[in-house]
Amino acid sequence: MAYFTVRDFVAIALFAALWGILNATLAPIIFNMFGIPVFCDMIGFMSLILAVWWVRKLGTASVVGIVATIINFIFRPGATHFLGFTAASVVFDLLIWIFRYNNCFEKRFVGAVFLIIASVVSAAVAGFIIGTFFMATPQLAKWGGVLGWVVLHMAGGVVGWLLGFILVVSLESRGLRKVWGKT
Repeated sequence: MAYFTVRDFVAIALFAALWGILNATLAPIIFNMFGIPVFCDMIGFMSLILAVWWVRKLGTASVVGIVATIINFIFRPGATHFLGFTAASVVFDLLIWIFRYNNCFEKRFVGAVFLIIASVVSAAVAGFIIGTFFMATPQLAKWGGVLGWVVLHMAGGVVGWLLGFILVVSLESRGLRKVWGKT
């Protein structure tokens, strides 16, 4: 039996496409307008939360991040900074697996805490990688160096967590829940 089912792959593709397309099209516009990376993190962590909520298997967030990276590179080949988000997806995947899926999605308060920790820590990883390896010094200096860039990404992780958590609660309250173990 395959690890990921067809439904899992569909969910992964859907949320990876959402992240990759919005990041390649809208994120540069918003970044150029405001100069902050919050939108990238917001879309990314919202997509990761929704994908992991649906699939609940180790590797889900990592595959979403890898596919979103490929999509991003197709539309914006020079946007190598997105590799920071690829790494953040792997970190998110591992943290949610360590926290356990039932704790993250079946227990509201504990789940909210675990999801925000995973989002903020992963966003910090993305901010550190992007700030260290891909940002120009003048842009970094404007925001307080690498540490400032990490904090901005962490803020985006909080916004992404909030949107993802609200969407999960909303979808569950409307009866959209996966029947675990059935395909």
